[in-house]
Amino acid sequence: MDFRHVAATAACLLLGAAQLAAETVTTENGGDVFTAGDSLIQTLEADRDVFAAGRSTTFFGRAGGDLHISGFDVKVDADVGEDAYAAGATVLMSGTVGKDLSAMGFTVRLEPGGRIAQNARLLGATVNVDAPIGGSLSVTGRDVYLNSVVAGDVSVLAKTLRFGPEARIDGRLTYTSDSEIPIPESVISPDRVTFQEADFERVQDEWERMRDMPAFPTFASMLFGFLISLLFFVVLGAIALGFFPRKLEAMRLSITNAFGQTVLLGVVGLSLLFGAIPVTALTVVAIPLVPVLVLAIVVAWTLAYGLGAYAVATRLWFGLGGDPDPGPGIRLLLLAAAIVAIALLNFIPFVGWVANYTLVLLGLGAITRALFNWIIGAVGPVVDIDMQPSKDS
Repeated sequence: MDFRHVAATAACLLLGAAQLAAETVTTENGGDVFTAGDSLIQTLEADRDVFAAGRSTTFFGRAGGDLHISGFDVKVDADVGEDAYAAGATVLMSGTVGKDLSAMGFTVRLEPGGRIAQNARLLGATVNVDAPIGGSLSVTGRDVYLNSVVAGDVSVLAKTLRFGPEARIDGRLTYTSDSEIPIPESVISPDRVTFQEADFERVQDEWERMRDMPAFPTFASMLFGFLISLLFFVVLGAIALGFFPRKLEAMRLSITNAFGQTVLLGVVGLSLLFGAIPVTALTVVAIPLVPVLVLAIVVAWTLAYGLGAYAVATRLWFGLGGDPDPGPGIRLLLLAAAIVAIALLNFIPFVGWVANYTLVLLGLGAITRALFNWIIGAVGPVVDIDMQPSKDS
């Protein structure tokens, strides 16, 4: 199939996906179920893994494999054959987990109707454990309440630790707090309890001290960072001039001959890059590609900045009567001079940001035009107001 047809189809799918932002989307691949939505309430029968995400997420039914679920409010009233992973502001687990459970949130509660067959790892401000645990329990929280049977060892880091009438620990208990907490013998015998003191006030003091540390780097570190950045752009320019001289010159001319159009194309290109992240995340299946898109934005931003600086510097060179066909050495010096000049402009509030952003839009506009020409074919030379091809000075 021709690449242009694939690109056009992909663009249509991306635009269509934006209309589904508020709807529940469920798809299946290889037995795994992926579902996402705003207020998501799903009853699923999945033989393998389930991935669910939404603002409010409630899952009923069965997952034969692992369960991965996230949202602001998360509730699981389902049987999970293997491991379960849950994250949200509020996490309520009332189902059976066949292996391990890992959950985190402001409030995490294992309700009485549930059961964890093996280990449970819980993290939250308030953690209530009312479901029996067949393995070990690890809890980090501010207020921890245990009211169930734990067959294995228990490790707790908390400000307060309380026990209900159904609490019992068959293994060892190791708890860390700012002071010793009375442990009922009905829960565990004293010889199997270990207390470790934690100085929460010292931790808070250390945090405050770190916040008061100088936030700005020294002049030497700033200078060193700038020299490394300058060297990076010079090397990048040398690579482009050595391996892609014609393509680089074509993109430079497109900036020089159509400044305003290139800026608009830069806005289009930047919008496509940033807009691709939420659209890709909505598909759930392509969530692993989000880091790739973030990396693509960083790479595109860097390349566009260098290209924009190079185009502006050469245009000024030609405008001041410089050699119309400078060698690679002169071109690299022009690029370095442009980087230095823009760095100095950064010391002027607002002006520096506008200059940097304009260079990025110029460079990204030229890259976007080159990509469009590659996908749909060149649309002809840029013409001036008299419908005559423009000539660079």
